[in-house]
Amino acid sequence: MNLERINSIVNNKEKVDIYYNHRPVWIQEIDYNNQKAKVGFIDNFEEGNVLIKDLYE
Repeated sequence: MNLERINSIVNNKEKVDIYYNHRPVWIQEIDYNNQKAKVGFIDNFEEGNVLIKDLYE
């Protein structure tokens, strides 16, 4: 995923299925300087910081 698309998702609050390593996630925060996102995994209570480029729809 790229920064433009992730901004569109976060700023418009649209419902979009986002995945990281075949696991559904929701975006909690964006770190623009390091191009990372803090995500929560929907299938459990885990959280993690991942590269934005590794997220996909």
